[in-house]
Amino acid sequence: MASGHRDHPMMGLLARLLGIAGFATMAALIKMASERGIHLGEIIFWRQFISVPILLGWLLAIGRLDALKTKKPKMHALRGVYGIIGMVLNFGAVILLPLAEATTFNFTGPIWAVILSIIVLKEKVGVWRWSAVASGFIGILIIAQPGDGHIPLFGALVAIGAAFMIALISIQIRDLSKTEEPVSIVFYFAAMSVVVSLPVLPFVMKSHDMTEWLILLGIGLSGTWGQFLITAALRYGNVASVIVMDYSSLIWATLFGWLIWNELPPTSTWLGAPLIIAAGIVIAWREHYLRKKRLQPE
Repeated sequence: MASGHRDHPMMGLLARLLGIAGFATMAALIKMASERGIHLGEIIFWRQFISVPILLGWLLAIGRLDALKTKKPKMHALRGVYGIIGMVLNFGAVILLPLAEATTFNFTGPIWAVILSIIVLKEKVGVWRWSAVASGFIGILIIAQPGDGHIPLFGALVAIGAAFMIALISIQIRDLSKTEEPVSIVFYFAAMSVVVSLPVLPFVMKSHDMTEWLILLGIGLSGTWGQFLITAALRYGNVASVIVMDYSSLIWATLFGWLIWNELPPTSTWLGAPLIIAAGIVIAWREHYLRKKRLQPE
């Protein structure tokens, strides 16, 4: 139960790793759907609509409908607003950019988390995290190459916006997870997204062949799998620790890009990505170190 919340670091890391694999699969399918002319608004609707009966059916099967009881309806609503904005930006980045580049920009999430901690929490940040932030932004500039890059600047900005929302949502989910079940967080987000995207559907939906329906089904299934496990990871481990597993998504993105689109990241991505990844690892290590220091008895 939510009230018995405790940290289980290894369980959190494993859940995050498997969840990232689900999201990487979803990203590849989203790109395929867009290339077949399926509108972003319709992709978002089916992504979330498919989640609702899956989650309800699973809860009925295990006799746990009580898991949907919530003590924080307003927090769920806010998480829904943030999540829908983040989903539009994240899916948009996948559509606008090669998979590896869209994925790499997602790694700037820890950098934005540091900046948010300064602005929102008034936290003091030392030389380690400031150096990591600087390294991350240098990596962004190397990959994006503003004005002379292999990727569109607008796509890069969309991806960076998506990473900012990931950081914001991760902090919020960690707070929600103190009292709410992971399945509850995922269910209410899915239900709210369906309500918001449904009015858009008649204006963007088109007829589909069997392949397109299978792609949309795959988006819903892999997205539900990924979101549930990533949410569970934030219940069992702190953000700074489990977010390290996110870097495995670059392996998946590169593999999918090569197998499906016969594309490999250019030199600029291989040069910039390590700077961004190193920044995230340093931030995660520093957060973990400071957290342990705070918990030590005087």
